[in-house]
Amino acid sequence: MPIAIVLLAAATPLPAAPAAQPIVRRTLHAASFKAAETILRTDHERFVAEIVAITQTASWPFGEDNRARLYADLMGQSGFTDVTIDGIGNVVGVRPGRNHKLPALVVAAHLDTVFPQGTDVTVRRDGTRLMAPGIGDDSRGLAALLAFFRAMDGAKVQTDRDILFVGNVGEEGQGDLRGTRYLFQNNVRARTAAGFISIDSSGAGKIVTKGVGSNRYHIVFSGPGGHSYDKFGIVNPMVPLAKTVVGLYGIKVPAEPKVTYSASVAGGGTSVNTIPPQVFVDVDMRSTSTAEVERVDRELRAIAGQAIDEENAARSTARGKVSVDFQVIGKRPAGQTDETKGLAAIAFGAATAFGYDSHFIAVSTDANVPMSLGIPAITIGSGGSGGAEHSPDEWIDVEPVESVKGLTVGLVTIISAATAR
Repeated sequence: MPIAIVLLAAATPLPAAPAAQPIVRRTLHAASFKAAETILRTDHERFVAEIVAITQTASWPFGEDNRARLYADLMGQSGFTDVTIDGIGNVVGVRPGRNHKLPALVVAAHLDTVFPQGTDVTVRRDGTRLMAPGIGDDSRGLAALLAFFRAMDGAKVQTDRDILFVGNVGEEGQGDLRGTRYLFQNNVRARTAAGFISIDSSGAGKIVTKGVGSNRYHIVFSGPGGHSYDKFGIVNPMVPLAKTVVGLYGIKVPAEPKVTYSASVAGGGTSVNTIPPQVFVDVDMRSTSTAEVERVDRELRAIAGQAIDEENAARSTARGKVSVDFQVIGKRPAGQTDETKGLAAIAFGAATAFGYDSHFIAVSTDANVPMSLGIPAITIGSGGSGGAEHSPDEWIDVEPVESVKGLTVGLVTIISAATAR
């Protein structure tokens, strides 16, 4: 999910929490970290080559298997000795810490892209710019996890906690965060994790601390249907659909927290001279407040129900009544991580230490799931610059100086967060 293009108006700079600074400073001044930073720099060409290999292994929604197998192989080549693919397709590699009894840290990037099967994923290069669908969201993030592991292992960085490195399925669209849902339902180490860091899209200054929850429906209105002339006067499901859309846009929402809704796709019917037997509209509603999402949901259902009743009362039901069916496309939980201390403050301190103008923002990412469970969770970028996410001309820039600098922010954040407190 692209971070840089969503809810930038909410990206208000906040002061770094003083409590986080000693942890970040200790990491930055450690000899082992300086060695790890050097490895990131010397390893950069391999990092870029892995971005290309991952991108060119197509991974469409619910079609992540080939990329998962490749990623497991790349983990093994990077030095992981404990790599598994779980029951839903997440690739999990463990880097042991000093104390296995401590709650682990989970660091993840997603395997899937928004692009359908058959999309040309050949990487094109123009100087330091690489272009291909999904290259920044999230091939770069997946490659970053491998680079972090190699830098830490090569520099013999010791962390107190075990770190679970995860390439997860199902972050995008109708994947509905299924990979992270499965992980936190079925992996004991994840369920008891001390924290969760998702590496998603480019950049290094924006930190997702608010998870935008959403309810998404494919709403189907059905009726008897018939010839538009011969059966004129019978109920028509198009009428309650239209009333429902109009009613949706009459729902009042507060200025804070931000609440949005959208009637996005509509269709159905048979021909211009046929009263449709079935029509549909797809609807999305979002907020960082679960209560607000559920309120809009209830109001929308009431509007649709009233529209159905009105149509059945207004026209003939001799051949049958109209009805409505709310079919779930996706439901993402909302959540929030404390921005004044802990994981969020560590990430803020790491970014500002390298001169980035750091911001806390609200977006829907894999971090929504642990946030909703009360586990501190954030999403940060994989460094460098990029753009045009979710479009065929998606691009990233792998100019080494800026790329390594951004990666280093992530490395500082991970090492600091894996230190027991």
